[in-house]
Amino acid sequence: MLHMRVIAPTERTGAVRDLLLDAPGATHVTVLPGVAVQPPGDVVEADVARESVDDLLGQLCALGVDSAGGVTLELIDTTLSDAADAAEEAAPGDPQDAVIWDEVVARTGEESRFSVSFQAFLTIACLLAAVGAITDSPVTVVGAMVLGPEFGPLAAVAVGAVLRRGDLVRRGAFALAAGFPLAMVVTALASLLLDATGLLSTAQLADLDQVGFIYEVGPFSLIVALLAGAAGMLSLTSAKSAALVGVFISVTTVPAAAFASVALVEGRYLQALESAIQLAVNLVGIVVAAAVVLLLARRPRRGSRKLSAG
Repeated sequence: MLHMRVIAPTERTGAVRDLLLDAPGATHVTVLPGVAVQPPGDVVEADVARESVDDLLGQLCALGVDSAGGVTLELIDTTLSDAADAAEEAAPGDPQDAVIWDEVVARTGEESRFSVSFQAFLTIACLLAAVGAITDSPVTVVGAMVLGPEFGPLAAVAVGAVLRRGDLVRRGAFALAAGFPLAMVVTALASLLLDATGLLSTAQLADLDQVGFIYEVGPFSLIVALLAGAAGMLSLTSAKSAALVGVFISVTTVPAAAFASVALVEGRYLQALESAIQLAVNLVGIVVAAAVVLLLARRPRRGSRKLSAG
């Protein structure tokens, strides 16, 4: 369940209380008159089953609570209450399948920002992938795939496209368009340094039995990207966020970007081109599949509003 705290203007407190009392899946309703100071108003709290949250948020927004007050959601780890058990039984659907659109937008909006930490993680991931390619070490490449933060911007592009949120699309696209080239430039410079010290030679790239999947583009490149994009978006829209780790391991975005830089420095232009194509196929496939999952999950919401990306 989720704990919902609503700050409502005094004149709308009664409507908010009645809404929570009548909602299936809501319980432990509490009203604290005059407690809120900034913004001023009353505080109404309730524990709400995940399946009921999205509809309640839409109705609260229809009351104008989001503009005149505020709504906060917090995850409840443990609840010992017969009333809570009854509320979860009364809520329609399954909590694992419930989509809270405000939560999806907030998560993708936050994780898609182009920041120093995002660029640092992406650059380190590319450097690790380059080392894995040079040493023909799939373990190192997998480590780089897990470290890469690129799914956040990709998810933001998909969410923005489905919800017609140009700000999310622009934010995610900018993070990808700026982040990958910068990481690839740093990787190329590191390759030049390795080349100058004798740790890297073009002969090392001629026989890569273990990591050839990085630049070998084929039908399964797109299939894997589509499956990964679908799984990643399902994990974002449901309570199965741990599945994102599996998504990172399955796609070769970071390794392809890293290997393109290394191959280009070593004059292996065909491999560099193939790696670039592999990168493009994975990026496009993930976004398309993620958008399809969102379209299938989307449904009209009462009192819907333009969701904030945070």
